[in-house]
Amino acid sequence: MPVIFHIDVNSAYLSWTAVEQLKNGAEVDIRTVPAIIGGDKETRHGVVLAKSVSARKYGIRTGEPVVNAFRKCPMLLMEPPDHQLYHAYSEKLMKFLMEYTPDIEQVSVDECYMDFTGIAGRFHSPKAAAFQIKDEIRRRFGFTVNIGISSVKVLAKMASDFEKPDRVHTLYPGEIQMKMWPLPLSELYMAGRSSVETLKKLEVYTIGDLARMDPKLITLHLKSHGRRLWEFANGIDDSVVETEQAEAKGIGNSTTLSKDAVTEEEAKEVLLMLSESVGGRLRKAGQKAGMLSVEIKYYNFETCSHQKQLLRPTNSDKLIYDTAVILFRELWNQDPIRLLGIRSSKLADEKEPEQMSIFDIPWKGEKRNKKEQKLEELDKAMDKMREKYGEHAVMRGSQVSAFTAQTVRK
Repeated sequence: MPVIFHIDVNSAYLSWTAVEQLKNGAEVDIRTVPAIIGGDKETRHGVVLAKSVSARKYGIRTGEPVVNAFRKCPMLLMEPPDHQLYHAYSEKLMKFLMEYTPDIEQVSVDECYMDFTGIAGRFHSPKAAAFQIKDEIRRRFGFTVNIGISSVKVLAKMASDFEKPDRVHTLYPGEIQMKMWPLPLSELYMAGRSSVETLKKLEVYTIGDLARMDPKLITLHLKSHGRRLWEFANGIDDSVVETEQAEAKGIGNSTTLSKDAVTEEEAKEVLLMLSESVGGRLRKAGQKAGMLSVEIKYYNFETCSHQKQLLRPTNSDKLIYDTAVILFRELWNQDPIRLLGIRSSKLADEKEPEQMSIFDIPWKGEKRNKKEQKLEELDKAMDKMREKYGEHAVMRGSQVSAFTAQTVRK
């Protein structure tokens, strides 16, 4: 049976800021008082990026405006974010975890999955190993983490969100009825506000209520996202830990939106631009992608992603876009979207021969190949136009009304 850890830094931005301040002689550990990270001290503009346990007791939430947080707690301490510092601490953490195994998938600056299966035999038990890792992180770096343990990723993620901070929790499939089903539906991974409200109308209040429902009824109301929530509630997740080595071979692009996207049409406009960017970079590198993933960061900075293995490698803008839309629909929980990203992986040289599937019978193959050839010719023609006249020299009709977006990572 696989053994998967989900390792999550407790209130990362606040913890890393606190550790650095204490190193520099600070008398107060901001983790022990009402404190937040985010915004400008003078104007009190911006949103809450991280909060202390004491601040949480005042009802302060991640993602809410800083000015609201000060209304709830006037004596609140606030520090500005230092993303360069956070990146440095994140690198230290990942380098330390790599001392155990290279089978790590970093999903954000402060959390990762570790496939512990291959090295589990070196330790008395997975739980004993997790305690060793957790305690060594606290001793070596001065901050704490939660570690969730399971045989599937989604349950490991859920386990790490149990009681905090500085804890180790297990959530194996045989434990979900006791440990997870009694929890409020809002605590299920990827269950956003809109989905929760829809399910409440169906008298679904806990994760167990959802798990016991007919998945066809849920799909009727929430489409593919509802089916995915039902699977998560039942501990079903076939995704695997994608190692950093595999990620490093990919090509991707993500965009922070100037205004949160709240409809599928708005998101699709951004996905189209990202698909053309990723497709163009793949073609320029002479590569085709065998796997695509879509990342969503919500208004409250919660991040999630979903990936799909392609039947055949591609660098076609249209095929990348079509796949991205499918992934988006399976992933989106109806909450406002702050960032969208597309990443390709499992790259292969575009000149390599492709393995034919059993469905590639001659007459079908010929028809599809002609269509694919036209798409390739169109993509290459647009690449040439953009290279000669600029990135925005050629735009699809649907992009003319696309809202402004700022690219933050490539």
